[in-house]
Amino acid sequence: MPEGTGGTPPRTLAEALRIQGDDSLAALLRARPDLLTPVPNDLSQLATRAGTRASVVRALERLDRFTLQTAEALAVAPEPAPYATLSALLTGDEGDARIEAALPLAVRTLRDQALIWGADDRLRLVRTARELLAPSPTHPSPTGLGPTVAEATAGMSPGRLQEILTAAWLPSTHDPVSAVASLTALFTDRTRMAALLDTAPMEALSVLDRLVWGPPYGEVTSSPTPPVRWLRDRGLLLPATTRTVVLPREAALHLRAGRAHRTPEPVAPDVAPRSTEASAPGRPQIVDSTAAGQAYTALATIEELAKDWNEGGPNVLRAGGLSVRDLKRTAAALDVTEPVAAFWVELAYAAGLLAADGEADERYAPTPAYDDWHELPSPERWARLATAWLTATRTAGLVGSQDTKGRTLAALGPDLDRGPAPEVRRRILDLLATLPEGTAPDPESLLARLRWERPLRGASAAGRPDDLRARLAAWTLNEAEMLGLTGRGALSSHARALLTSVSDPSEDPARARAELAAAGTRAALALAPLLPEPLDHVLLQADLTAVAPGPLLRPLAELLAIAADVESKGGATVYRFTPASVRRALDAGQSATDLHDLLKTHSRTPVPQPLAYLIDDVARKHGHLRVGSASAYVRCDDEAVLDEILADKRSHGLRLRRLAPTVLAAHADPAAVLDGLRAIGFAPAAESVEGDVLITRAHAYRTPPRTAPVPVPDGPRAPGATLLGAAVKAIRAGDMAATVVRKPVPEPSTSGSTTAAAAAAARAAGRAAGKTPAPGSPSGNGDLPRTTSAETLATVQAAAMTGSAVWIGYVNADGAASQRVIAPVRVEGGYVTGYDHTADEVRTYPLHRITGVAELADDPA
Repeated sequence: MPEGTGGTPPRTLAEALRIQGDDSLAALLRARPDLLTPVPNDLSQLATRAGTRASVVRALERLDRFTLQTAEALAVAPEPAPYATLSALLTGDEGDARIEAALPLAVRTLRDQALIWGADDRLRLVRTARELLAPSPTHPSPTGLGPTVAEATAGMSPGRLQEILTAAWLPSTHDPVSAVASLTALFTDRTRMAALLDTAPMEALSVLDRLVWGPPYGEVTSSPTPPVRWLRDRGLLLPATTRTVVLPREAALHLRAGRAHRTPEPVAPDVAPRSTEASAPGRPQIVDSTAAGQAYTALATIEELAKDWNEGGPNVLRAGGLSVRDLKRTAAALDVTEPVAAFWVELAYAAGLLAADGEADERYAPTPAYDDWHELPSPERWARLATAWLTATRTAGLVGSQDTKGRTLAALGPDLDRGPAPEVRRRILDLLATLPEGTAPDPESLLARLRWERPLRGASAAGRPDDLRARLAAWTLNEAEMLGLTGRGALSSHARALLTSVSDPSEDPARARAELAAAGTRAALALAPLLPEPLDHVLLQADLTAVAPGPLLRPLAELLAIAADVESKGGATVYRFTPASVRRALDAGQSATDLHDLLKTHSRTPVPQPLAYLIDDVARKHGHLRVGSASAYVRCDDEAVLDEILADKRSHGLRLRRLAPTVLAAHADPAAVLDGLRAIGFAPAAESVEGDVLITRAHAYRTPPRTAPVPVPDGPRAPGATLLGAAVKAIRAGDMAATVVRKPVPEPSTSGSTTAAAAAAARAAGRAAGKTPAPGSPSGNGDLPRTTSAETLATVQAAAMTGSAVWIGYVNADGAASQRVIAPVRVEGGYVTGYDHTADEVRTYPLHRITGVAELADDPA
């Protein structure tokens, strides 16, 4: 059994931590990194911090269901509780081999995280954890148990206690304490309790059945029914308030056969397959091909989004984010629903491909990183998207919902970060990887597994249900399918390659990023054979459409996007040629001959005659009219055409007038004149001030260089090995300085020595900082040791000669006072040099800043 100082069991959590090894302390700080902010001065401060409510709640939230049930059982057990008592509360009278096998690990986990302490024969739950988990009228316990007999009868009159003893066939006692003890002994005695319940009416047993598994409270009237009166007379129901009664904990445990929980869950539930499709031949190949098709669609969708925002996307809301109207317009442009559009927008933003430009009239646009990404091979582009999604804390599923203040959350807005998102995504994919290849999981079993692993994450701070973790899981499954990580619900082979990175980003972010990048490269290599090869041909049809039977080479796809409109997407893309689309190609600098050559070169079918006629007809009319800026003018060599325009009523809005037989002037700007004439049915072309036709190409607008958004961590980051080692050393050294036993020193004289002045400064600094008395302080009031200059010099010189350590008080140049344990090595020139046990290094201190010195009763060295 672990022992504290003097061979006695530890009496506090600080003493329990003090007898642990450095590895145990490091494990505690790794599991609860909030305890390191800032590094505690000593183990007493570490124990105090480990018992704060915020830290305990954070630790409890990261326990699995059975470990939490173990803590809940300990909260309803007598304190301290032997291991056997804890085991009996979980296994019950009949025992359970699975619980007995899992309990040691649960106890070790709670002890490693400083939620319980003490030897196995004296287990104690940290006070704050007991307050959180123990049952109370305002905070019911998850066990469903009520207060003990002693707690429920507190304040009950002695006469009423004696009446209960008499009705329960117990002898009378002389005081309330012994009466409560007698009643408790009855309820915990299986034989006598069974005999008492054998005499109970059936209706009374029915009342107990309704209360036994909780909640243990029930309402009663001023004239209770006979069954309730029978139970109340014998103490099986005790008054909680004037109108409520409660089933005592000891009686409920007897009725439960000793179990604290109705359904203990010592083993995590398995993730069950959704169907038997995994046994079908070729099922993994079907999954991979489906996922690869989704991956290609993801790349095409991001490209389409960037193309839609290429000339400058929608404006940024004043509060940040995308307006509902702009999200709807983007969804229509991508031909998807608004939630799906929000996912693609957020994914591009998380990957650093889209951002706000930061201008006065701020708007969203592709970043320079998008152009670099666009030049990468398709598998590498997909890997960039997948790794960005896997580590992002931004949660697109929240778009359209409301925050705690009733405000609607906007896409790209500032309030979409959720710290648990990366952990949930990674855990979902890891659980999918445990199934055989090609097997899709049953969603309910997957959610059940997540709830078992983090049960408290499914409840809000107020105890109300909060399904964020379940919603994150559902969103993860949908997003993984859209991104091509899964196919038909099963994990793909390239997604399995992506999961080979193992480092925790919270512990070593740089190493985790490097491993994730390497895993992305492996995933890209696995995906490459599955993606279709880009094609260099289309199939032209007589209805003015062209069918692309697969992905096209980028130059061909870009030309077709200008010369035709996309009519439908899918496994094959259908383009439709229209007069407007052909005119768009001519405006972009293509000639009729260029378009004919393009179609002849890249069509596997002959060019249909209607399409050739369409191109020639639009080209013949294109540029016949010229529009320039006067405000604007229209010129044409054919006067009849200008006469036709002036005679058309639809042109009156342009306010045209003839300047010359072949020239018209307009009050509207050139762009409006161009649009107006095209609406009438003409094919005008814009011209420059030199009279040349202006070629209109899409202007690619880019933001200044932007970095991808940094994920918001879910709590403090886990410390690395270097920080852990240094923190453990510092805590150990500070604890030795705070707990070492010192010899008493006499109070120094009030002479005007420099040491006395330093002591006065130290006392003032201590009072200003609110210092508490240190153990073993010679003055007994927490002040630093005070000795004269001569005594200080003589003591440190003697310690240097004997190689012993001393305890000093020191005030630095800023006036901050501290206590230190040093082993002097050299004393000269008004300075003492020695090994500082508190700082774990050799340091030099000016003697005039040492307030005093005391020898140690036991040398720490």
